[in-house]
Amino acid sequence: MSTLILALAAGGVIGLALGALGGGGSVLAVPALIYLLGFTPAAATTASLVIVTVTSATALAAHARQGTVRWRAGALFAAAGLLPAAAGGAVAGRLPSWLLTAAFGVVAALAAVRMLRPSSDTPDAPAPRRGRIAGAGAGLGAVTGVLGVGGGFLAVPALVGVVGLRMRAAVGTSLLVITVNSMAALLARAGTAERLDWAVVAPFAGAAVLGAWDGRRLAAKVPGAALRRIFAWVLLAVAACMLIDAVA
Repeated sequence: MSTLILALAAGGVIGLALGALGGGGSVLAVPALIYLLGFTPAAATTASLVIVTVTSATALAAHARQGTVRWRAGALFAAAGLLPAAAGGAVAGRLPSWLLTAAFGVVAALAAVRMLRPSSDTPDAPAPRRGRIAGAGAGLGAVTGVLGVGGGFLAVPALVGVVGLRMRAAVGTSLLVITVNSMAALLARAGTAERLDWAVVAPFAGAAVLGAWDGRRLAAKVPGAALRRIFAWVLLAVAACMLIDAVA
C-alpha cells in the first residue's frame, strides 16, 4: 500500500510539473522511480518511457484540438530520431547502472540550466534546413532511447531555433516528436528489458496524466518564469545527487 501511495504521489507531482512547465516536466520520473520506488536504473528508464508515452500522447491530443501541432515539421523531426531512439532503447539495458545514472545526472543538469535561461520566440521559418533538422532529431531520439526521457527541454528549443517554429507551436509539435521517439524506444526494448512492476507503473502513469491537467490550471495562475526557476533548482539538486551516487 505504501508503494502504491508513493507511485500515485510521485506521478501526480511529475504530471503537475509537466502540465505547468511543458517540456522538461517529466524528467524527474527516472530519479523518482529509482530513489522512491526502488527500480534499477535500466528498469526505471523503461518505465519512464511508458509514462512519457502515455502523458505525451494525452497532451498531444489536447494540443491537436487547439491547432498548435505542426504535423509536417514534427513528422520530419521525429522520423530522424526513430533509428537512434530504437538503437538507444536496445543498448540501454546492456549499459552498467553507474553509467546510466551518471548520464541521466548530466542530462538533468543540462535541462535545469536550460530552464534557468530565458526562452526565446521567433517567427515561423519558411525553409528550415533539413540537414539541421535531421541532426537535431537524431540527437533527441538517441537521448530518449537511452535515458527514457521525453526530451522536451531539448525538443522545444530545437524546434524554435532549428525548425523556426513559434514557442506555442514548438511545445505542441514537441509532443508529437516525444510520443513517436518514446514508442520507438519502447518497441526496441521489448523482450530485452527488465520486467516492469505494472502495479506501480500503471498508477504512476495515470496520476501523471491527471496531474498534468491540474498543472495547466496552475500555469494560468502562477508566473511561468517563477515555476521554471523553482523546478530548475530542484532538478539541479537531483542531478547532483545522481552524479554523486554514480561515482560513489
